[in-house]
Amino acid sequence: MRSARALLALGVVLLAGCGSGGSSQAPGAAAQQRALAGAPRELAALHAQANQILGGGVPAFTARLRALRGHPVVVNKWASWCAPCRLEFPVLQRVAARAGKRVAFLGLNARDDGASARRYLRSHPVSYPSYRDPTQALSSTVSAPQGFPITDFFDATGHLVFQHAGPYVSDAALAGDIRKYLHVAL
Repeated sequence: MRSARALLALGVVLLAGCGSGGSSQAPGAAAQQRALAGAPRELAALHAQANQILGGGVPAFTARLRALRGHPVVVNKWASWCAPCRLEFPVLQRVAARAGKRVAFLGLNARDDGASARRYLRSHPVSYPSYRDPTQALSSTVSAPQGFPITDFFDATGHLVFQHAGPYVSDAALAGDIRKYLHVAL
């Protein structure tokens, strides 16, 4: 009985956090495009690849990070089968649409089946591309541990300044870390 109450209390806390800091609805692809119109060239190039799963391995991913120097970058490691990743996806959708003119967002789709990831993105569009990372080789290049989800924050010079393990359950929490670690007001 005691463990059932504790489990119920945990569920209430998690559900309470899910809706805080933003609307419960994630923006669709068209709304994201409207919000990001007029982004700087490098960020507009990301938005042009919205919702895509890109290949190219470590060379392509590190080249993209180099091309984004001058802009702060948020890299989120996710998988379509990962329940905590699914929990935080609406937060990423909303915050990326709100901050995407000033902050670059990239995904690392790790240890996932390509068809499953593409299917998931069709129903949960994001304004940025994800790189395919089946063996977590890309994750290793940014020192991301094996767990899911992991969100890395790179300053405008390309240095990793913060790593968040676990899901963001509110827009306010992700926006707060962007303000704190990337010094971008949202």
